[in-house]
Amino acid sequence: MSLITWAAVFVAVVIFAYYATRMAKQTDEGAVADLGQAILDFGQAFPHEAIRSLHATADKKAIFVRLHDNKAGFMRDMRSHFACHLIEPGTVSVRNLANGRGFAIEFRDAPYHNGDYSFATTAEAAEVSLWLLGNFVRPADLQLKAGPAAHG
Repeated sequence: MSLITWAAVFVAVVIFAYYATRMAKQTDEGAVADLGQAILDFGQAFPHEAIRSLHATADKKAIFVRLHDNKAGFMRDMRSHFACHLIEPGTVSVRNLANGRGFAIEFRDAPYHNGDYSFATTAEAAEVSLWLLGNFVRPADLQLKAGPAAHG
């Protein structure tokens, strides 16, 4: 083959490598760039749950979901898909992080999701913490508290 043919092949390989690395970088940076896709994925995993609100972590690797009946959900980016998890009352332990913008969470029923989750602002972290706090109380406990007050 001539020198011109080899040069053309070399240029084509360099262009392809540049394009492939740019695409990979965009995938890493924008893990949860499309919240619409996150809504669709959660809807497929839990079709009977209506989403009220979403908050993504600062690194965009996880999303906390508030559902219509004050339940909470969790989504974690697993590169090719989202792992969706409905947080059941009494199945998580939460403690705040020193920076005030996040918390460490322990999922008793899904330990592979345990970790530290930080948000862009303290307000977002506080709001998600309240969702989780509301999710700690079982419906049976709410009925016990509501029972005497309703009669009194």
